[in-house]
Order: sequence, then C-alpha cells, then structure tokens
Amino acid sequence: MKKINYLLILITLICSFVTIFSELDKGIVIILKDASIIFTISVPYIVKRVFKIDLSESFITLWIIYIFFNHYLGIIAEYYNKWEGLDKWTHMLSGVLSAYGAALILKYNKTKNTLVNILFIVSFAWLCAGLWETFEFTCNYFVGGDAQRVAETGVSDTMWDMIVAFIGAILFSIYYYITSKILHKNS
Repeated sequence: MKKINYLLILITLICSFVTIFSELDKGIVIILKDASIIFTISVPYIVKRVFKIDLSESFITLWIIYIFFNHYLGIIAEYYNKWEGLDKWTHMLSGVLSAYGAALILKYNKTKNTLVNILFIVSFAWLCAGLWETFEFTCNYFVGGDAQRVAETGVSDTMWDMIVAFIGAILFSIYYYITSKILHKNS
C-alpha cells in the first residue's frame, strides 16, 4: 500500500509541477494556489509525525486520491469549470474521508455501541461539510469570488455539496456497520 501511495503522490506532484511551470506568467497568487498542493498532499504524514496518530494506509490512500481529484483536477487544472459532476463527487468523497477520520478517532474511544459510533461518524462528517461551506462563504465574502456559485444557483450548490457529503458519510457508515458486525462475530 505504501508503494501505491508514493506512486499516487509522485503522479500528483508531477502533474502539479507541469501545471505550475505552464502558469508562471499568471502571477504569484496562481502559483501559490497551485503549489499549495505540496502541503495538502502531505497533511496525513504531518499529522502522523506531529500528533503521533496512527493513520491507516487505506486512509492515506483515500486522502491522496481526494487531493488529486479535488486539489489537482478541480482547482489547479480547473476541471470544476469543465466537468459538471466533479464538484459533487469530490464532496461525496470528502464525506467518506471525514467519516473515515471519525472512525479513526473512535479507535481511542471506549464506546463499543455501534449505533452511537455511527451517529458520531455521520455527525462528524456533516460538521466537516458545514465547516467547509462556512469557510468557502467567508473567503468569498472577504476575498471575492463565487466558489459556492451563489450568483448562479442561490444556496442550491452549497446545500447539494452538504447533502452529497452526508451521502458519503452514510455510505461509509454502512461499511463501518458491516465490518463492526463481522469483527464482533469473529471475536
């Protein structure tokens, strides 16, 4: 799994550097936006080292895939403007990813009640979605822009982003429930 992660990171960074070098004439803001992928792709490794949290290789793989689709394809290569469904897929993937993160937090919890854990997982994922949309709104307000497409869709885009993140959390919760039952059955 580590070899796959390093390959995914290498592919993402190569794509990003090619894009950055092709945009050197667009100014420092664009270059910094593009170069920020170096930080975002490193976040799980930073969390592991600084906070001494054991992140599974499957979580890190999912994170790298998410960063490739969201940060590289969506933001750097600007496919959010070219591929209509990409935004919803990345928001659903963010719901899965934040639900997975909540499940990792539960490893340190004493609660063994699967339904309470699922409630925590879904709530945590929805909190993350809401915080992200609040962040986007705040950035739009202070910096300008329309990442939430308010001018075009009203609040519809933001609400759908949160709904598909919720669907991603529900999908992960189904997986969590099934694996929890299998683990309890085998122990």
